[in-house]
Amino acid sequence: MKSIFLALALLATGIQAAEEADNTPCDSVEQDQQTLECATFNKTTAEQLLNDNQQSLLERLGTLYGSDKAQLDEITAKVRSAQQLWQKQRDADCAIDTFPSKSGSKAYAIAQADCLARMSDERSEFLESIGQE
Repeated sequence: MKSIFLALALLATGIQAAEEADNTPCDSVEQDQQTLECATFNKTTAEQLLNDNQQSLLERLGTLYGSDKAQLDEITAKVRSAQQLWQKQRDADCAIDTFPSKSGSKAYAIAQADCLARMSDERSEFLESIGQE
């Protein structure tokens, strides 16, 4: 039953990623290996978007606070610290989310990639919202 919910979640995430790319591993998922490839693709795509949004945030902060180096340094340090703390929280949450899948199994790899993609997407949206006019 859990695998059905996982597959549905992967398909939903895959649909979002497919809107941004022409051909993806999420097109026509029919086998476990394809599900793993789709989950890995979604994770990679979400992590890249997260990195892009973090870089954009730092650029926005540079624009907003660039005239005051002390203030820019302070907010930049806070953003980086928050990102490191978030990564630890994400990893802990994904460890719970993947339980009781056996580490090293295909089901674990799919669940882990799906969790990382989902949480990265959520964090990416948050970072994108900071410093918007």
